[in-house]
Amino acid sequence: MKSYSLPLILLISILAFSCTGKGAGAENREDEITALPYFNSADFTPSWEKGSHRIPDFAFTNQNGEEITEESYRGKIYVADFFFTICPGICPKLTANMESLQEAYLSDEEVMFLSHSVMPWNDSVPVLKEYAIEHQVNDAKWNLVTGDVEAIYSIAREGYFADEDFTKTLDTSNFIHTENFVLVDGQGFIRGVYNGTLEMDLERLKRHIEILKKEV
Repeated sequence: MKSYSLPLILLISILAFSCTGKGAGAENREDEITALPYFNSADFTPSWEKGSHRIPDFAFTNQNGEEITEESYRGKIYVADFFFTICPGICPKLTANMESLQEAYLSDEEVMFLSHSVMPWNDSVPVLKEYAIEHQVNDAKWNLVTGDVEAIYSIAREGYFADEDFTKTLDTSNFIHTENFVLVDGQGFIRGVYNGTLEMDLERLKRHIEILKKEV
């Protein structure tokens, strides 16, 4: 039978306790959050001062052929993402999770959702409408939008900071594909970013929405 020295046993015990304690502490800190920071740049460095970056004005067309602008979301907390209808990868998961969020806030007039197609040359209004019906999109809560490709890519990169590759390469020809859900407050400030494919991040997003709803 192999024997271990006392110092080694103590070291293993300390490391195990430290790892467990860190996880528990992180969870407790998340539960104790009562305010959200602002995110003003693509590196998502949190700022506790009043936000300096708002989502720029926009005008896109939704699944019903209606114009959707920043005024459509004025005073609303909303979750934004980027997708395309024929995506075989992460988009089905993102859409399913956005459906879940829509269901959770279906009767909550303070919360809305906004999904931008990054393949507008394919995702016409009829295509978006069919996709909306397939995924039980509530027109009063959730807009799937298409429009000018340059405008969509510009707001994705410069408005929502949704293209991590662009921040590294500055290559405007790159196709945007991101799993991020972006939380925006009623004044157009970014207040959180989440991996839209992860259940853990969805739960964190829901907690943060409740925090925003309590802001004066």
